[in-house]
Amino acid sequence: MERNTTGRGATTRHAQKRPVRRRWIAAGTAVAGVAACLTLTSVGHAAQDAPHPAAHGDGSSPSPRPGATWSSRDAAAYWTPDRMAAAAPADPGRGTSDRAAHARSAPATKAAPAAKSAATARHFDGVPSVGVLFSVDGDSRAHHCTASVVHSPHRNLILTAGHCNPGTKAAFVPQYRSGADRQPYGVWAIEDTFAYPGRGTTGAGADLDFAFATVAPDEDGQPVEDATGGNTLSPTPGYTNDVTVVGYPNVRNDPQDRAVRCATRTSRLSGTHELRMDCGGFYGGTSGSPWLADFDEDSGTGRVIGVIGGLNGGGPTGPDSDRISYSPYFGEKVLSLYARASQA
Repeated sequence: MERNTTGRGATTRHAQKRPVRRRWIAAGTAVAGVAACLTLTSVGHAAQDAPHPAAHGDGSSPSPRPGATWSSRDAAAYWTPDRMAAAAPADPGRGTSDRAAHARSAPATKAAPAAKSAATARHFDGVPSVGVLFSVDGDSRAHHCTASVVHSPHRNLILTAGHCNPGTKAAFVPQYRSGADRQPYGVWAIEDTFAYPGRGTTGAGADLDFAFATVAPDEDGQPVEDATGGNTLSPTPGYTNDVTVVGYPNVRNDPQDRAVRCATRTSRLSGTHELRMDCGGFYGGTSGSPWLADFDEDSGTGRVIGVIGGLNGGGPTGPDSDRISYSPYFGEKVLSLYARASQA
């Protein structure tokens, strides 16, 4: 696995104070305890093809360092409302309709045709534990991916897809509100990212298409999880699960530029060790969207058992690609990566 460093420094407050939710802490701590006992050896999955390079480079190089410091104060100062509004993918072509505004590669295995499904995601105001990633690298000048807060000992972790390399001057914006003068839970600087070098979007690399990142605290030293709450990382219990999926399509794909959600049932993606779900509306920008089991409407949290990602970056190719989404199966490898990221 690799660790990308984007700097640390003085911080300032840009998140609202909010009572800390305690209901899920015991469960999350239990996961951390299990994960800490696991080795970092590879889990054997059959590979159909060689791993595909990550979307931003060769999958092993760290992101460029933005400067001596990169704090949540810096992130909020850089990512102003005007800059957020002006951000758009550099390439206005076909690639922007894909999950992370990147062109997908050819399928490594035969996927079911993207037939129209009865379920369609609906727009809503979002939840505090899920937000967007902003960065300035390459074609990622928009909120190019979705991420979610995951409970951890230091209460500073977010989870996203492995191909969503945050890059330079990266920020996490929980419960993002398009055009808002002030984001409801602030703008948080991304410090370090943790991902496997072999991650990709084809073959065995698609099974590793997940990543964690640490975010800087606010000026009072408050970690992001204290402001937003967090989801409990859990191993995928099987291929059939009832989940709520929350994501943020980027504005080029969805002019409303709002969060979407869908309650649906997962199944196995034929020929792979991955999950699939059928629900329309998960356009480009939704890579990294959490798949939440036991979703609690009051807290807006649940057990995260997957993320949009994996084969082809998280779904099939074609004009209806928003209607079918994929996720890596969460097993020993994701728990091992979580154990390492949790120590940061």
